[in-house]
Amino acid sequence: MRAIWSGEITFGLVNVPVKLYGATRSHDISFHQVHDEDHGRIRYERRCEVCGREIDYEHIDKAYDDGDKTVVLTDEELDALPAEESDEIDVVQFVPSDQVDPILLGTSYFLEPVGRSAKAYVLLRRTLEKTERTAIVTFTLRTKTRLGVLRIHEDLLALQTLRWPTDLKEVDFAPSKSKISAKEMEMSSALVEQFSGDFDPEQFSDEYQAQLRELVDAKLEEGESVDTDETFGKERSQEGSDEGGKVISLMDALERSVQKRRGDTSKSGGSTTKSDGSTKKSGPTKKSDGSTKASDSSKKSGGTSKRSGGATKSGSSTKKTGTAKKTGTAKKSGKKSA
Repeated sequence: MRAIWSGEITFGLVNVPVKLYGATRSHDISFHQVHDEDHGRIRYERRCEVCGREIDYEHIDKAYDDGDKTVVLTDEELDALPAEESDEIDVVQFVPSDQVDPILLGTSYFLEPVGRSAKAYVLLRRTLEKTERTAIVTFTLRTKTRLGVLRIHEDLLALQTLRWPTDLKEVDFAPSKSKISAKEMEMSSALVEQFSGDFDPEQFSDEYQAQLRELVDAKLEEGESVDTDETFGKERSQEGSDEGGKVISLMDALERSVQKRRGDTSKSGGSTTKSDGSTKKSGPTKKSDGSTKASDSSKKSGGTSKRSGGATKSGSSTKKTGTAKKTGTAKKSGKKSA
């Protein structure tokens, strides 16, 4: 196992160096979601509701919503909070074990003794066992101050987090008053006695997970499966932006390209941009056997005329007006006169 924390248990002048390990794991079969038609994996994206972009973690801050107003807290502001970075499990009290309400217990951890000698570790464990006491401790884990208990688990010391008193919900219900006869109490006690015994967790099993595993294994053996690589689909192209987000779709990319093209076209001399993206020539246009006459703002490039809209030259040559200017490159509007 890999330790997730290391420090010391301290009480009085005694220090017990330890390492912290997670004590539990989930035995449930892990699932992911797929599309029922093509079995493609379903992905959840961090999308901004204002700009509509998918946002990287580095551009995400935390915020508190009080209903009418939202307060945004940056990582720098949170890091500046005077949270105590302590490597100590500080014992503040020893209490009778039966006084700790199990409903307050949270995550469990194992504590491993560190150092040449485990004498202080063993002494603390035996003391808790002999006195039937539980140590109430405070410690810092992942920048949060936590309340916990030290108790014995076989030959080890175990640390369990405690929920803060404010974490418990207040209830507004209670059982109605009922009269219990002596006979009913006697029969109930007899029933309890019949089911009494020593607790052995090994005699219990999760029947649902066992049957679920059988179902999965049977489908694998019968070939009712798909290639895992195919569930990921084609590799998505990376769509970056200066703001650190990603373009939502191809339509968004096309719209941005059109907007940029409009800006470039409006800068060219003698032409204006319509709302549909086509350009309107400022000079007169004449029909002559399918040939077109260029506008006054047309520019000459190496003595030839270059069309951008895929227009083809007709049998007659393109006629230039007397005001045409020579430049290194020339662009004509992409729309051919009818």
